[in-house]
Amino acid sequence: MKRKALAITLAAAMAMGTCAVTASAADGDKYTIGICQLVQHEALDAATQGFKDEVTKELGEDAVTFDEQNAQGDSNTCSTIINSFVSNNVDLILANATPALQAAAAGTSDIPILGTSVTEYGVALGLDDFDGTVGGNISGTADLAPLDQQAAMLNELFPDAKNVGLLYCSAEANSQYQVDTVKAELEKLGYTCEYYAFPDSTALSSVATTASDVIYVPTDNTVASNTEIINNICLPAKVPVITGEEGICSGCGVATLSISYYDLGVTTGKMAVKILKDGEDISTMPIEYAPNFTKEYNKDICEELGIEVPDDYVASGEAAEETAK
Repeated sequence: MKRKALAITLAAAMAMGTCAVTASAADGDKYTIGICQLVQHEALDAATQGFKDEVTKELGEDAVTFDEQNAQGDSNTCSTIINSFVSNNVDLILANATPALQAAAAGTSDIPILGTSVTEYGVALGLDDFDGTVGGNISGTADLAPLDQQAAMLNELFPDAKNVGLLYCSAEANSQYQVDTVKAELEKLGYTCEYYAFPDSTALSSVATTASDVIYVPTDNTVASNTEIINNICLPAKVPVITGEEGICSGCGVATLSISYYDLGVTTGKMAVKILKDGEDISTMPIEYAPNFTKEYNKDICEELGIEVPDDYVASGEAAEETAK
């Protein structure tokens, strides 16, 4: 398969010390894009689909081949997948979720890497001086919703609650960042917060307790893949769950302030086209964020728990689909 020529531009990358990669494209060029997705769940699936749809729309179906692989939740498998992409000399890598991004960053400093569904790039990549642009061969999109507004949402729905449990996977650095930030905001509002951290999915059921008045879960991939466990514990105990994104909300939550992961993927796809077709220098491309956030609620769970939501909330997930029928 014909590959486009990569022009390697040496740059003094302050934080990364890597080479800035640009690409020049000509009509008729064909591209191979490696997609490493951490795990299969609604949010990540939507981001990947949005990315593929946008790239295909802009470059044409015959101009791009996607080597799409799923790590089944294993960060070591992410590294194996990335190494295969490097060996095959793909034109660009999409790293969907933080462990995939970390593996890609460790695997190559030459091939352009776009992350998506990554909450905070400075935390994910250990950048103390992160200013919005990673530099080197990495850029992408972030799924971070305003955490202070998520705390305010919890307060809006449950002003009389006293204790909030913060449930998250301790192996996910971005989850720790989110719960730390939300905890500080909730404490300003007068809540007492307690961490319920678990190292992996096998330990989730043992820490998903119902001792709190409300549970908060961030955009956590392990939680997203195991919402049934949380729902089976919290729903019978009448403990509501506020979530960081709509996929988790549709599985076990009552409400979320969320982005559209499909739209996030589309935005990432636009960035890929700029790199591959237009020759834009990835080292100068800042991380892009979702432009819109929506207050969403799970109609079924809210009805079962007797929770009334304000008029500015919209139904999400499976509940929204059922409502639309």
